[in-house]
Amino acid sequence: MPRIDHATPETFDALIASGPDELVVVYFWGPDCPNCEIFARELPELLPELPEGRVRLVKTDAYAHPELARRFAIAGIPAFVLFRGGRKLGMMRQYYGRAYWLGVVHEQAA
Repeated sequence: MPRIDHATPETFDALIASGPDELVVVYFWGPDCPNCEIFARELPELLPELPEGRVRLVKTDAYAHPELARRFAIAGIPAFVLFRGGRKLGMMRQYYGRAYWLGVVHEQAA
């Protein structure tokens, strides 16, 4: 099952660095965010469906670290920024449900 790392401005760049075969999904969230709570409740069911060794999650509190949110133009949460080899591939600006989220992550992890 993929691991989940917690990022701060000091650790962020090291955490998104990865090899060419690993997708890093950065999850921007915040307390008292209803859609973040929905994603958090579904995350334990999503993790086993991700390809082992090919996907890693990094969690960042957008309110506690606004400089990271600004860096990636996060206007609403939850937001998911996808990286490979430290380079940004794209972004999902909301959580549209299990099927959509898994579809995007599987497509980018392939």
